[in-house]
Amino acid sequence: MATTTKSSVPVQVFTPDYWEDACKHLAKKDRVMRRLIPQFGDACLESRGDAFTTLARSIVGQQISVKAAQSVWDRFAKLPRRMTPATVLKLKVDDMRAAGLSARKVEYLVDLALHFANGAVHVEAWKNMDDEDIITELVAIRGIGRWTAEMFLMFHLLRPNVLPLDDAGLIAGISHNYFSGESVSRSDAREVAAAWSPYCSVATWYIWRSLEPVPVAY
Repeated sequence: MATTTKSSVPVQVFTPDYWEDACKHLAKKDRVMRRLIPQFGDACLESRGDAFTTLARSIVGQQISVKAAQSVWDRFAKLPRRMTPATVLKLKVDDMRAAGLSARKVEYLVDLALHFANGAVHVEAWKNMDDEDIITELVAIRGIGRWTAEMFLMFHLLRPNVLPLDDAGLIAGISHNYFSGESVSRSDAREVAAAWSPYCSVATWYIWRSLEPVPVAY
């Protein structure tokens, strides 16, 4: 764990304790991983912030560019004194819309806050729950689909074996690195990933890096 400071607010950053073992496993099992892993030094998955903030950011960023998402988030994050379910529920819709949020995203953020505030999600229990059980809980929240839930498993809970087959970047990266750019089906991707288990999250992260060297943070 490390601590960084952004806008004078300390942010704890957590990294997976399995990363080194995962890299050794992947380099041994997969020729592409053997080539990719050394290119990115000590960089790895990072978890920062709390569960509510991570999911709120994922909703804000849906269907817009990374740059636009950051801009909207920065404006939205200034509205409450602290980013918590209770403070978001007290915000005015007009203020949220003025920050750049669509009416639908406002609805999604309110629903997310309600799920956290009324205990409909079991945050403390997640560390002992299976990936699929957590996904089931998360997709019950408006605006959160399987892909968002999988990103949460990877970037917040640092789960090691998530394979987000709905992720366009993963499919494009597998096409680029394993099939010389030819189109790839989900079954093709699953077949390639068979060698990655039990570290599909780590392999996915390196596939993303092969297309976009700068890591995304949630």
